[in-house]
This record gives sequence, C-alpha cells and structure tokens, in this order.
Amino acid sequence: MTFHLSPSTPAGVSPARSSDELADLRRRVDALNARYRHHGAVSVLEGALRDPDAGEIAMVSSFGAESVALLHLVALIDRKTPVLFIDTRLLFAETLAYQQDVAERLHLSDVRVIRTDEALLRDRDPNDDLRQASTDACCALRKTIPLEQALAGFDGWITGRKRFQSSTRATLEFFELEEETGRIKVNPLAHWAPEDVRAYMVENRLPKHPLVARGYPSIGCAPCTSPVAEGEDPRSGRWRGEEKIECGIHFANGRMVRQGQGQ
Repeated sequence: MTFHLSPSTPAGVSPARSSDELADLRRRVDALNARYRHHGAVSVLEGALRDPDAGEIAMVSSFGAESVALLHLVALIDRKTPVLFIDTRLLFAETLAYQQDVAERLHLSDVRVIRTDEALLRDRDPNDDLRQASTDACCALRKTIPLEQALAGFDGWITGRKRFQSSTRATLEFFELEEETGRIKVNPLAHWAPEDVRAYMVENRLPKHPLVARGYPSIGCAPCTSPVAEGEDPRSGRWRGEEKIECGIHFANGRMVRQGQGQ
C-alpha cells in the first residue's frame, strides 16, 4: 500500500498539550518502563502492541542493514502491525527490492510505503538537486515531513535504536515520550549489542541486505551513501564529508536529534 503525502496533508504534529496531559503521558511512559524494565525485546514488543498504556503503535523501518531482525520480531507477534517505509525516491534499487522480499518472506500484511507527493517535490526540489544545497532540507522534505504526516494517527512508534550506537543513547529506555508530538517511542532492541543482531539474523536465517556484502554497513539514499572501508566507522559512508550524522526522523522537544547511528 502506497501513501502519497501532499501539501494539504496535515503536518502530523499533535497540538500543544496541556501540562496535565503531558504529566499523564509521562506517568504512562514511566509505568511502561517500570513494567518491562527486566524484560527482553519480545516482551517489550508485546507490551507496545498489546498494552493499553502504549496506545495505537506503528513500526517505522528503513529496511536497511539491520532492520530485518526487528521486523522478524514484530512479525512473530503480529504480522498486521502497520509498518511505515519511507520511499524518498532516491533509495538504492537494491533497498526497494529488499523491502518487497522481506515483507513477503515475513508475511507482513500492512506495509505502508510513504512518499512525499510529486507536486510538493516539484515545488521544493524542481531540479532534483536540493541535497546539493542542503542535505538537511532534502531529508526534511523526503523523510521527516512525510513520516510526521504518516504517524499522525498513531499514539507511538517502534524504532530500532540501540544503546551501543552512540554516547547519547547510552541510557536509552525501552519507552520514551516525544513531548512535542505526545507520541511514545518504543526501543525494544535498546539493550542489544552488534553481535546480538548478527546472531539473531543467522539463527533465524534472515536475508541480508544485498549492499552489506558490497561494503555498505549503513544504508540510506543512494546519492548520500558510499561504501565504508575496513576500520572506518560504520556510519562514515553516510553524508561523507559533512558533519551531518542523522536524517532527522528522531526528534526531542521538536528539534532534530543529531545522534550516532540511525535506525
């Protein structure tokens, strides 16, 4: 299923919440973290998808290098979970093929391919070169804005973020509150190490993204992703030569959070 998001589509950011509403949301998130603090990824996912305190939840997936592990876990619990996949129209052909292959293998029944409307792209990026002037503006147009719009009907979303990915994620909780949007962010793999992801993929015979074997340990849009040499940081191939390290889909207090490795 494909969704084209246009200029008339609401921005997706919830109206400003009262102090009482925010206090109630914080209590819910604290309760969820207390309830699942000593549980593993499967229990956290089950809680996110079935616990009334979590609300209506979607999963956001890039179908990138490590995405299949979390997608497999979600499929084990509920294959009808909405999975949002943002097609920027600048992705590798291999990513588009891999997305379809994984969705079919895992029998995911509600994968929503999200795209910014072509009219909006023509208006803001008529020559398809916005990224050359500003990669942040390009990511906002093709990723951040469409995702915010697509999440408008949900109370929260599942991410693949992990503590090992950066110092700013070292204390990442299973459940977080996005106070600007009022949505709950779920991080079921927060405590997983790189070897845990690799072992899970091997044990469950999950297909690898074809670009991983060609030197792409982190995969984004084709124009802004390059191969990584041995010994380089896995994220060094993303926006090479720039300080930029995040596409901008993770926000805190309404601002883009520039953290280490993305989802």
